[in-house]
Amino acid sequence: MDSRVSSPTADRLVSLDALRGVDMFWLTGGTAILLAVARGTGSPEFLELAKRWTSHAPWEGFQLHDLILPLFFFIVGAAMPLSFGKRLARGDGKGSLYRHVWTRTALLFILGLIGQGHLLAYDLDRLRILYSVLESLALGYAVAAIVYLNTRVLGQAVAVAVFLLGSWAALVWIPVPGHGAGVLTPEGNLVGYVDKLVLGPFYGGDGWGRIVSTPNCACMLLIGALACQWLRSDRGQAVKVAGLLLAGAACVGLGLAWSPWLPIIKSIKTSSFILYATGQSIMLLAVFYLVVDVWGWRAWTFPFVVIGMNSIAVYMAVLVFDWGPGGGLFGQIGAVFVGGLRPWLGAWWPLVHELARYTVIWLILYWMYRARSFVRV
Repeated sequence: MDSRVSSPTADRLVSLDALRGVDMFWLTGGTAILLAVARGTGSPEFLELAKRWTSHAPWEGFQLHDLILPLFFFIVGAAMPLSFGKRLARGDGKGSLYRHVWTRTALLFILGLIGQGHLLAYDLDRLRILYSVLESLALGYAVAAIVYLNTRVLGQAVAVAVFLLGSWAALVWIPVPGHGAGVLTPEGNLVGYVDKLVLGPFYGGDGWGRIVSTPNCACMLLIGALACQWLRSDRGQAVKVAGLLLAGAACVGLGLAWSPWLPIIKSIKTSSFILYATGQSIMLLAVFYLVVDVWGWRAWTFPFVVIGMNSIAVYMAVLVFDWGPGGGLFGQIGAVFVGGLRPWLGAWWPLVHELARYTVIWLILYWMYRARSFVRV
């Protein structure tokens, strides 16, 4: 992890930082705030709607909350051309770039083990491997970075197609003992079977597939990298926005068209899910690029940029210090300032408490932002 003092460079896409911040906001506290608002209104209909917005599809299908993870992977991939481009511009060779990739992969994997794998419990009975988003990101990043560093745009697009089709073929044609081939139930799918077989006692048992899904995780990053390379081209701004919107719509359409034969399932990251989710991510980037970088409407993005510039730091902070009822450490600190209001707020107290909790987190990130200290992994 490079925690040296640094600052955003002029070639950064502010829209990308803002989009990353919006995604991290929902990942680290926005859902709790929305639910608190719904409960405060006392409306059963609004509460039910908020619960749907803030929960994953049980197995097949797609709900709004299911976009958070693929958008996060997509944004990491979109940052690759900027990161590698900066390193190449300062004279880094291929060996240096590979050392960066392997170091980053290892650090993300370790952070995932710490955040959700119970590594620091020092108890093998509690250790869970590939139980965290960061570990899936680490593996996907390693594959995507190797492809990116060794191919041009066409080669990256071909790799995405090969990975998506290969994943589909594996799920459909490779039989799972006791279930057969092409079974996509929680109990009978190939992705979960391989995880259980390989990880054994270290399997988390959460139904999320990791090992076989690694190429598809890489696809989310590579599609992000392709989108960023499109934005960095010498095409006109209108063409860039239109191109992203069309590409995003095409991916969404392909994902939906594929879904009757290969259902959209986030837990095992089916290829139809990848296309459907990254298509939406592409269109979101197009809108943010248009509003923020083309039209220059940036003032509203500042709170999110503060979050997005230290995304790994805030994610780990919430995992390590803020996991549990009552908002954990940050919730306790926030309650110091607003706890006395509880008798007066009634049903709105949970919302005020959640806002106070997140304000504590944001102020820490703001201090880091002002100090130009950005945690890089």
